[in-house]
Amino acid sequence: MSSITQPDVAEVSWFSALCDDDYEFLGLPDPALASSWEHCQQIVQAADRSGFDNVLLPSGYDLGIDATAFAAAIATHTEQIHLLLAVRMGEMWLPQLARQIATVDQFAGGRLNVNIISSDIPGEALESTPRYQRTREWMQVLRKLLNRESIDFHGDFVDLRLDPPRASTVDGTCPPFYFGGFSAAAKDVAAAEADVFLTWPDTVASVSATVTEMTALARERYDRDLLYGLRAHIIVRETEAAARAAAERLVSKLDPETGKAIRNKSLDAASVGVLRQADLRASASDDGFIEEALWTGIGRARSGAGAAIVGDPDQVLAKLRAYKEGGVQAFILSGYTHETECDLVAEHVLPHLKHTAIKPRFTPDV
Repeated sequence: MSSITQPDVAEVSWFSALCDDDYEFLGLPDPALASSWEHCQQIVQAADRSGFDNVLLPSGYDLGIDATAFAAAIATHTEQIHLLLAVRMGEMWLPQLARQIATVDQFAGGRLNVNIISSDIPGEALESTPRYQRTREWMQVLRKLLNRESIDFHGDFVDLRLDPPRASTVDGTCPPFYFGGFSAAAKDVAAAEADVFLTWPDTVASVSATVTEMTALARERYDRDLLYGLRAHIIVRETEAAARAAAERLVSKLDPETGKAIRNKSLDAASVGVLRQADLRASASDDGFIEEALWTGIGRARSGAGAAIVGDPDQVLAKLRAYKEGGVQAFILSGYTHETECDLVAEHVLPHLKHTAIKPRFTPDV
């Protein structure tokens, strides 16, 4: 069986709001918080100074600024933090994408990771099965190119015979692929091709069940092991009352129709994962909590990860450790405003967690 060696620590990552996703009050845009080089640079550098291991650079089209261009720039303005660059499969010609990733990794001194996105490309729509087949083929060929292998590939979406570009990553191998999805097609692609399977916030039992399911799928179908990551928001304050008050303040000016419009802007607004986040909100108590320290109010104005870990430092740490006991080895956290919450998590949470950047290495089924 192929395997991935994992340290007995968690990777703790932050999030840079490249897609106009920063608010003091959800649903109430503030020009000072709109995505820009200056604003997003400040977020990433704050996470770098604070000792976060990694930072997600999300990819959008209608919203925000370009993730790849930003990654190339911020790589030379950071010291130790890894960059998790979101890349939409099919959006860029594969050989050029491989060359871009290799070049950015050089700028970052080998600190680049890749978040694989399988949503529709702007201006087109594919059914789920062919879209994930395209993602599978792109992941296979992109990995080979970045591993310095020649390509002779003839699939449904990729028909390519080519030597790898001269530009190489620092260590000459493909960076880790982080990938998430909840449809049957998405899970199969993840089991075969991903290094880190990402899931969205859910109950501890549900996240643990996802880890169990994906572990069995990857081993039985592809003779592989995966690492697991959780993407979630966080609100931590010195007391539980203060954290809950901060959560309520965040949504205090949210108009329901505005929230619905924000949720529907995403290209994956009708995905299985997004629908699960909606189900969580519907099942929550009147105060928005679905279980201890897990609040679903964020999802009222956000497509995708729609819940937050909310509480005092002990409650937040207990929640993270519960997820870790359920199999999660990487956390991608965010909060509003992103720089302010970054500082709070760095103060109250990071010093009490054993954490480091993980560097899984893909081993194909043989």
